[in-house]
Amino acid sequence: MQLIFRYGFLELQNIPLALSDWQYGILVLATVCIAAGGYIINNIFDVETDIENKPKNVIVGKFISETKAYNLYIGFTVVGVAMGFYLSNVINKPSFASIFIIIAATLYFYATSLKQSLLIGNIIVALLLSFSVIIIGIFDLYPVTFEGNRPVMGMLFGILLDYALFAFIINFIREIVKDLQDVNGDFNQGMSTLPIVFGVKRTAKLVFVLSFIPIICIVYYINTNLFASGLLFATVYGLVFILAPLLYFTTNIWSAAKTKDFHHLSTVLKWILFFGILSIVVISLNIKHNA
Repeated sequence: MQLIFRYGFLELQNIPLALSDWQYGILVLATVCIAAGGYIINNIFDVETDIENKPKNVIVGKFISETKAYNLYIGFTVVGVAMGFYLSNVINKPSFASIFIIIAATLYFYATSLKQSLLIGNIIVALLLSFSVIIIGIFDLYPVTFEGNRPVMGMLFGILLDYALFAFIINFIREIVKDLQDVNGDFNQGMSTLPIVFGVKRTAKLVFVLSFIPIICIVYYINTNLFASGLLFATVYGLVFILAPLLYFTTNIWSAAKTKDFHHLSTVLKWILFFGILSIVVISLNIKHNA
């Protein structure tokens, strides 16, 4: 996702960028390392739940020991934060290193306690994903923004925020669908997810209602920013690869009841997120072609 935004969007604009290619690679690696650390610590504390929900995917205690998993978590997290500290000094904003520390700490607290709370865990995961888009603007656009290019940089940062919001909404809905998928194991572990508190059927109906939010946003965005600007190829892409799968998800979540149904719909949301992010390349190329 970060590579797509850099080389399929920002590099195609006539603007300066704060990070060189290899420095941007370090930003991507820092994000990946901290995310990997969060994934590992989450697996450590999720062993009992995963044994029931997805026994074939259990790794800690089966393929690697818990001690080794902790060492890997510490290693990835420290490397990620260290890279973030380096990049913050590269752009002469050493205080920005705290961003990586806060994200790493949030992932730890999510795994150990926050994910057991109603909706808080879902919101945190969705926020962290969306912030991996925003961080591009913080490190690649903000340091080279000055009075002369502020309007252009502000517009580009605004586009990143639009995509961050899209990523947040889709991933927030997907986190609830994953809770629907894992309801049995989560219940046995004493968690307070939405399906456990309100029931599977009611939660599925709530997700049905929530799914209209991205549908309305996508329709508005396509009509206002793509179709009205004569970007016909990008408009068709948005309708076929983003809106159509969203409508498919909405129509199917209403009647979904089994674990395999929710697993399938979670995968659909993954593809919607993927094609949604990829749309920035399609839009950029369509604009250049029209020009």
